[in-house]
Amino acid sequence: MSLTQSILEGNRLSLTRLLTQVENDSPEGRAALAELFTHTGKAHLIGVTGAPGTGKSSLVNQLTLYYRKEQKKKVAIIAVDPSSPFTGGAVLGDRVRMRDLSGDEGVFIRSMASRGSVGGLARKTAAFVQVFDAAGYEIVIIETVGAGQSEVDIARLAHTTIVVEAPGLGDDIQAIKAGILEIADVLIVNKADRPGVENTERALRSTLELAHPTKRIFLHHGQTMSVNLPEADTILWIPPILKTISIDGTGIAELADAVEKHAAHLRQSGDWASRDRSRLRSELEAVLMDELMNRFVGNIQQDEYEDILERVVQRDISPYEAARSLLNGKM
Repeated sequence: MSLTQSILEGNRLSLTRLLTQVENDSPEGRAALAELFTHTGKAHLIGVTGAPGTGKSSLVNQLTLYYRKEQKKKVAIIAVDPSSPFTGGAVLGDRVRMRDLSGDEGVFIRSMASRGSVGGLARKTAAFVQVFDAAGYEIVIIETVGAGQSEVDIARLAHTTIVVEAPGLGDDIQAIKAGILEIADVLIVNKADRPGVENTERALRSTLELAHPTKRIFLHHGQTMSVNLPEADTILWIPPILKTISIDGTGIAELADAVEKHAAHLRQSGDWASRDRSRLRSELEAVLMDELMNRFVGNIQQDEYEDILERVVQRDISPYEAARSLLNGKM
């Protein structure tokens, strides 16, 4: 039996082997991805992001338990860990925090190192998603590092993006500063049993009202009046703000319901297909750039490259001029 056929039949050992091959970018991994691609496009991709310390991993743990117990869905989790810029090694702490899921054949957890990738998404995350999708996992959760502004990259990969906030982290609107609210489909105020949760929720709601106005407010004879915009409920998705306590599962059922409603909205509005198209376009362009770079490097003499690099170092020419010279074959 081939590796891809074994994965389609749900063999976990084969799945583990392929994920390693994909992460190492081996020829076998590439070939398997090509064979599996026609079997993808069914999974609901959920991104979970937010600042460090907000309890993302605990939230993912509880959400996965809910999907397994209440909906019997197969769930794959990709936990992108921060990695050392020197060794490339990852902390891989998410597996430690998700012990509740161990032993469940319907759950597969894979940690991977970000390896310096901007935005906390490792380069091979999209490929991992395809493997899990083809293997029959109905829900694929991607938990990102929580690195700051570049976390918006998660929106290019996921159908539904959950942004996690928590009170008491020094700034009620730190996510707003990072521009992260712009990509949120569901907003979570986790650790809702802590002091300051009302302030955090109020700050998020105020910002959402600015970003997604559902009312037009005006003065009439000195009285403040408001008119609902009719298109808001039919066209716009207004991210709900939910409060959760991930250590005991409070609010998890409401979170799962909001995610399901968002998926229904995407399908009804046609945004599901457009998000898939945008995601695959980004992936195609990324692969194309890699392939073009590899082909270019393979066709140039190393000593020629080092010579022009030395001219850049000596400030004889700019990097832009050097690149043009290399592309045009002129030294």
